[in-house]
Amino acid sequence: MRPRGGFGPGPVWAQRVRQLEHRARTQEERIIVLETENAALHLKLAAYQGWAGRGVNEILQLYSSHGQQQKFQRSSVVIYLHEAMKSLKQDVKSLRSFALELSKDFQRQYKACLYQVLTAVQGIQLQNEAMQMFQMKAFDLEQSLQEVTERYEREKQKRRALHNSLVELRGNIRVHCRIRPSLPFDHAAGHTISQDRHRNSLENVAYAIDDETVLVKCSRPGHAPINKTFQFERVYSATESQDTVFADVAPLLTSLLDGYNVCIMAYGQTGSGKTYTMLGPQLEENLAFVSEDESELGIIPRATQELFRLISEKPPGSYWVEVSVVEVYNNEVFDLLAKDSCGKASGIRRDVVTTREGKSDVPLLTYETVANASEFLHLVIKGLQLRVRHPTLVHAHSSRSHLVVTLTITTIVSGDNFGTSWEDEQINQRLNKEVSCTYPQKRDSKSTSSSRASSPTQLEAAEKPKQVKTRLQLVDLAGSECVGMSGVTGAALRETSCINRSLSALADVLGAIAEQRSHVPYRNSKLTHLLQDSVGGDAKLLVMLCISPSQKYLTESMQSLGFGTRARQVQRGQIKKRNLPLLSKTK
Repeated sequence: MRPRGGFGPGPVWAQRVRQLEHRARTQEERIIVLETENAALHLKLAAYQGWAGRGVNEILQLYSSHGQQQKFQRSSVVIYLHEAMKSLKQDVKSLRSFALELSKDFQRQYKACLYQVLTAVQGIQLQNEAMQMFQMKAFDLEQSLQEVTERYEREKQKRRALHNSLVELRGNIRVHCRIRPSLPFDHAAGHTISQDRHRNSLENVAYAIDDETVLVKCSRPGHAPINKTFQFERVYSATESQDTVFADVAPLLTSLLDGYNVCIMAYGQTGSGKTYTMLGPQLEENLAFVSEDESELGIIPRATQELFRLISEKPPGSYWVEVSVVEVYNNEVFDLLAKDSCGKASGIRRDVVTTREGKSDVPLLTYETVANASEFLHLVIKGLQLRVRHPTLVHAHSSRSHLVVTLTITTIVSGDNFGTSWEDEQINQRLNKEVSCTYPQKRDSKSTSSSRASSPTQLEAAEKPKQVKTRLQLVDLAGSECVGMSGVTGAALRETSCINRSLSALADVLGAIAEQRSHVPYRNSKLTHLLQDSVGGDAKLLVMLCISPSQKYLTESMQSLGFGTRARQVQRGQIKKRNLPLLSKTK
């Protein structure tokens, strides 16, 4: 394994090895050149020797032919040639000595380089071993980090489950907060906003620090900025999808079939994403849900699909579902499923009354029975077509009314499968004692169980089927508005006034419950009167706060976060459960 950069002198040793190899190659090339020159000199010596031999022969011939008179000249030539041969032999000897010395020097340098290379290789091997140890330690640390992270997630889920259990035991309202992403209309300057203020309004000031905390950067001219944090049961950042939001809502639907009333309410200013969260994107022409991309569907269509999926797992005929759709517009309740004398759907005004049991009720309200999610969505679309909408400077399709979609689930159970609460169990035990006194039996286990099973009270209960009703309310509140920013006038101004007064009444109700006042002003608004059983009654209530991240809507976002903080502090007592059988066992 090659060492990574930044760990030890690996690159330095590699460069040193390359230099030594280059020097070795240079010396080898030099030796080859010298050996070539030596061979050439040997060839020249052989040539000179041959030439000298021929010269001697010629001299002898000349001596024999010319005699004594040229003896002196021949001797001079021989002496010259002898001196030349002697000089050449000396040069060859010197050349051989130089080549031998050069070879010895090369061998010394080669051995030194080889030693350095071996030392460098050993160092690299040691570094590789150290690197492998570091990699193993890093792998072990990564594994430990992953285990700690998984353990942290498990502990966080346990803590959240325990917190939710505590919320249910205390009867607290569960509050989630969703921060929508920046949208094009956030950057459109209204006619009352200066250019400088408009540039400042483009900045985002609301962020999700984690999945339970919202950070808001508050700044005023001439004052140092202040960071404020808000804690909720769940916080969704601008990048989290509809799937993620509904994943935290889905368990409430199981609670619904377990016998609890459930209410899911979206609260926030106009344009903060309430309708998108509750319904999903809609086609402006007919308000039909976008079915091509189911990942964009909101809580209402998803909740219905999940509800009917859960019902399909129950025994056939044990449940039926009824739907009502109403809107609260200008402090009046309108039935959006009601039909006129011609059979045409038209919003008919209804009254909200309080029954003898202290529950809110809407007499003559239209309930439609549905068998699947498709039929439900068809009815909701019909109701949405009658919902009042007007454009404002803040939102081009602003809802001018509060929408309340109610699903009533009726469970048919026989008396022998009917679940009992703790109080009912105590009554049954007392009744069994009275029956056992009136109808004495033997005191063995079989006779005791037989007497309990065959007591007249229980036989009568077993023969008579019972109906248990639970209710799911899905509420898309109209958005609170600043009149100066929305730019509404005339009838729209009256609508805004009614919306703000009804939302203020809702805040007053929550404040009265939180302070445990003897009187809770439910009747100050038709909205709070209609939602009395959910806000202050025995329903599991989830408030989905929707806020904008923009500085432009900082005041409205702070108001929504304050509302959520007050709602989170409300303690209504332990939520009551309707007595339901374990139908899954009888399937």
